[in-house]
Amino acid sequence: MKRIDILVLGLKLAQTNGFDFRTWFQVYIQPEWPGENEAIRMLTQQSRYIALLYSHEFAMAVWKPGEQMNFVVPTATYTQKNRYGEFITITRRPFTRRTTKTDAWQYHLKTMVLCKDPLSYLRRFLPMRDETKATSK
Repeated sequence: MKRIDILVLGLKLAQTNGFDFRTWFQVYIQPEWPGENEAIRMLTQQSRYIALLYSHEFAMAVWKPGEQMNFVVPTATYTQKNRYGEFITITRRPFTRRTTKTDAWQYHLKTMVLCKDPLSYLRRFLPMRDETKATSK
């Protein structure tokens, strides 16, 4: 999935939860509103999407306080010592996790800042068809 696709899905989720993209764009990026499609294109081409991802208004809209949030924990592979002293490889399958924290947006914003790729972190919380098929198997 491309960067613009993840950004558009995240923006749609935030807008359904009350985020005003036009006002945010005019305050933080440029005063003239070029239209929604052009504004999104500007954010992705000039790597200004980081300002959107790390803004408090956007984070509060994506991870609403006190509302139950579902997200997919990705596959994890690690080694572990068993009871015989041998190292074995453990592979955890992806699974859906649910959370209801009042300050969830602050937690997720901090975690996203520490993540190498903030868009991949945001992608975990976006409803996508291919992930729901993978978790139902």
